[in-house]
Amino acid sequence: MPDISTSGDLTMVTSPSIRRIERLIQSHPSQDGDGVHIQRIHRFDGELDPFLMLDELGSDQPDDYIGGFPPHPHRGIQTLTYIIHGGITHEDHLGHSSTIQAGDAQWMHTGRGIVHSEMPLTDSQGLHGFQLWLNLPAREKMSEPRYRDVRSGEMPRLKAETAELIALGGIWSSVTGDSISGPLESLAGDGAVAHAQIEAGGELTLAAGSETLAVYVFEGTLQVDDADVMAGQLARLGSGDTLRLSSREGAQCLLLAGTPHREPIAHYGPFVMNHMGEIEQALRDYRNGTFTG
Repeated sequence: MPDISTSGDLTMVTSPSIRRIERLIQSHPSQDGDGVHIQRIHRFDGELDPFLMLDELGSDQPDDYIGGFPPHPHRGIQTLTYIIHGGITHEDHLGHSSTIQAGDAQWMHTGRGIVHSEMPLTDSQGLHGFQLWLNLPAREKMSEPRYRDVRSGEMPRLKAETAELIALGGIWSSVTGDSISGPLESLAGDGAVAHAQIEAGGELTLAAGSETLAVYVFEGTLQVDDADVMAGQLARLGSGDTLRLSSREGAQCLLLAGTPHREPIAHYGPFVMNHMGEIEQALRDYRNGTFTG
């Protein structure tokens, strides 16, 4: 329904502005950690600011992921890991040790530095999950590290007749005014992340005014407005205030929304800072044992 506002004797009717695809980005096969097979999307050029990288882990072959991610450092980012099938066990130098399974998430604010490991687990359907990197603003790059698990039962659901949205973080609203807030309230760049499931012939329409908005399809084919997005593709959306999703055969996707930092990005391996001098300092700190001090 259009918004109606009045100014003096003039009545103005404002129709919703639909978000349309500006660019499709194809995921590509890669490996990380100890030979873990992944599908990767990364845009360290700031095109998806504040989001840096999205990895999809998915296989029913244990050899594709059993080596996991042995201890390694991070600085300057947040990570968000979300599991569809299987699980991940996390351990870090701060003493955190926990396991997430289907429907759960792990959030890590690395700040000035965390050394951690992530070891995959399997269930009857193998392993399927995601890890998202969010860029910290310059003022938080050297902040204190923090960590949190979020269980499936903590995540609210926004239900439509033929679709459901699961909110991991941020505020998500339907165009009818229903609103939910995910438990992760401190995602960098006012980040909001959700998992949407749309039935065959179903649709979901959301209020979506964040400057950065992207949809990653991981099952089926999704129509964003009227354009097809296939599994393994990420759609970066243009300006507007309404996101319209539908699917002829059923689909699942991740939704990413946020506010750009518009700061320089310097990236080397697990470190993301603003300038190469800061990257060199991170490498020195890690080599001389002061990285986490």
